[in-house]
Amino acid sequence: MVILASAAKLLIKHGFIKSDSKEKYEDKTPKEIEEKWEEGDADVEVWEEAKDQFVPTEFPKPLKRYRIVLERYNMSVEGPYFWIYNYISTDLGYNKRYKTIDTFSAAENSAFFGVSQMRIGAQQEKVSGFLSTIGKMIKDVFQLVRELRIIDERLGYYRGSWGIDEKGNPIPEGPRTADEITLKGIWIDMVQGGSKNPSSVFGMAREVGFIALPDLFFSTHPTRPEDVDEYVETHRGGFNVSVKNILKRELAQYLRWKKSTYDELRTRKNFTLKYLKQHYDVIKMYMTWVKPYIRHIRRLSLDDEKTLTPELVSSFETSMLEIEFLGAKLPVDIRTKKGNSIIYSCILAHFDYRTKPAMSFQQEGYQRGPIHVGRMNMDLRAYAWTEKQINNYLKMKEEEDLELLKSISESVKAAMESMGGALETYLKEAEEEKQKEEKKGEQKEKKLGLLEQARLEFFGPKREKEKKPKRSDARKDEAKIEGEKSHATKIAKGDMFLLFKNFKKAHGLIMW
Repeated sequence: MVILASAAKLLIKHGFIKSDSKEKYEDKTPKEIEEKWEEGDADVEVWEEAKDQFVPTEFPKPLKRYRIVLERYNMSVEGPYFWIYNYISTDLGYNKRYKTIDTFSAAENSAFFGVSQMRIGAQQEKVSGFLSTIGKMIKDVFQLVRELRIIDERLGYYRGSWGIDEKGNPIPEGPRTADEITLKGIWIDMVQGGSKNPSSVFGMAREVGFIALPDLFFSTHPTRPEDVDEYVETHRGGFNVSVKNILKRELAQYLRWKKSTYDELRTRKNFTLKYLKQHYDVIKMYMTWVKPYIRHIRRLSLDDEKTLTPELVSSFETSMLEIEFLGAKLPVDIRTKKGNSIIYSCILAHFDYRTKPAMSFQQEGYQRGPIHVGRMNMDLRAYAWTEKQINNYLKMKEEEDLELLKSISESVKAAMESMGGALETYLKEAEEEKQKEEKKGEQKEKKLGLLEQARLEFFGPKREKEKKPKRSDARKDEAKIEGEKSHATKIAKGDMFLLFKNFKKAHGLIMW
């Protein structure tokens, strides 16, 4: 059984709150609810286990509850379970059915334990393979993001030197000299080899007559290779012919390198963006693949709470099962032939089954051996819920079962968030590039006719008439909901009593 504090927190988080406390949690985010929740606000069920011994459970407060306890030799849970399931789905007409719990636990020395561990091993190998692949791919994502950051940094120098933004539009401050000087320094160091190369800008500065070459190179900024001759003759005409020729040569080589490497970096960035997007999609695909295996492992794994109970002894051939399913339907009034549209009648069936060995004499061979005694606790609860409340209950149960998957998802999420906003920015950019490519392949939009253009010019676009929302009568809606809730409550209680009564009669139990 779940501890009351954690159960109350889950109930409040998923909307199962007492009517007089609902105002406290309105317009609050899930994070605020987790921080400021109070245990007494949960609409939790309190069950009388024994006389004057009231125990809170992990279930929402039901309209009515019945309990049946059966204990027989060699009794299995399959018979009672499917009898209840078929009666609810077929005889009572509950067309919506959801399984919420399916767990088991077995003693370490039992045959059931050995078979289940073999099956878990196969599932765990699959999960470990997927998780190791996911870890490697996340490591690759870090490298791709780092590479894109370096490319963006280099492209920033190019755009700054030309005075344009990422889309090619001119920026208000115009070309930046600092970016141009930085690119020239990169070209000298990476392409020419710096001062170690005698034919480089710095290498030739050691020669007599070319001492001013580095200053001229870093202070002369033509924009295109075609403009180098005219620009040098206009702005540096006072220098001798040899210096001007070397300066023209260096500037022409630099500008052609600048244009080719800019195009190369853009192509490389587009390719890396697509590769990053593909990598991210593959990680999400692997996460989708690993979810069923983790869910299967969770269901095949032993329930720790049941393993620690005194009823399960490791040296005995014992096992424990827990099954729960929810049935729901929109009830119909037989007299008026009108049915509910909002409130569902719901029956929650919970089975807790345990086997234990009992030593007794058997007639065959007069040998003493254990006979397994099966004990089943079946709890039936009735509710009148909306579809939202049904989904909230299913989410609450799913949150209890998928703690392992949640921890894995959070670790992946934390790894992604450690990159800052860079990953989201690059993924968004990759999506935009993909949309641009798709638009290029599409046909151009048809031009408007002259008459339509004239109409748009003089009258503007057509204005659609705003549809005024119909005024809903709040009292009428509240009365409808209250009426449906009363009807659904009546049907759920009546159906559950029929289920309780007929089950006891069908299995030879006393009914009064």
